[in-house]
Amino acid sequence: MASVLDKVDQRTRLAGENRLELLLFNLGGRQHFGINVFKVQEVISCPGLTGIPHAHPIMKGLAHLRGKTIPVLDLAMAIGKPPVQNTRESYVIISEYNRSTQGFLVNGVNRIVNINWDEVRPPPKGLGNDNYMTAVTRVDDELVEIIDVEKILADMLGVVTELKAGRDELSETRILKILVADDSSVARKQIKRTLDQMGVEVTLANNGKEAHDLLMKAIADGLPITDVFDIMISDVEMPVMDGYTLTKLVREDERLRALPVILHTSLSGSFNDSMVKKVGADRFVPKFRAEEFADEVTALAKDKGLI
Repeated sequence: MASVLDKVDQRTRLAGENRLELLLFNLGGRQHFGINVFKVQEVISCPGLTGIPHAHPIMKGLAHLRGKTIPVLDLAMAIGKPPVQNTRESYVIISEYNRSTQGFLVNGVNRIVNINWDEVRPPPKGLGNDNYMTAVTRVDDELVEIIDVEKILADMLGVVTELKAGRDELSETRILKILVADDSSVARKQIKRTLDQMGVEVTLANNGKEAHDLLMKAIADGLPITDVFDIMISDVEMPVMDGYTLTKLVREDERLRALPVILHTSLSGSFNDSMVKKVGADRFVPKFRAEEFADEVTALAKDKGLI
């Protein structure tokens, strides 16, 4: 399968329109899975792989593509399914998450679909913390599971959330209040752990709709939004309402527009600056390096006169 990427200007048209494109694939069964096209660089037939002694079990090997060495992960095995047996008849989805490039080995690739985020729902409650599903949707009356790739990579590589010793709390005069919206339980824990160390009071929302509801509730009594929250930090990819749409709603509402907004996402690429400008966010911070994240939050707080 050839490259699945459109030009940047074609892809950025979706920003603020609560839409996304999903690449559909399967992992050996009838169940379809999806990954955001924004994160996909290309899809290729599985090349020859170089094995790595003592590697993590889901590490299938290394692919050498156009002068680059890319780790290839068995996505089925990563989510607890039987591993891919015949790599010669499989495909590799080359993707970029959290500023790293990796390939996901899958059995088959179907097609790209364009859907509304409000058609994407959170996973069913009661699945527990061991599942790797971040959202579900339906395409042609078939269930599509969207995998929490951040959880897979965090489980495999680990993520440092501890700040260096000696870092002062964000404010010595008052406790800053920050609203965080992210659909990944792993990402929420990472962010909260870092902000807790900065002495911040954190309110968590599981998606953009929950965050917007919290904002509307906060101003229901006529209080300025900045009396309730000092900063909002939002992921981009979220079911029901994405971060671009959430930010756009904040900027279009005169009661909310004074709230500083940071977009914090594993999406990478040159389109991020365009996205920030288009929807009116104050900053974009790629996931997840605790020190860099803390520095960006601190810099925004200083710019806005909060500390």
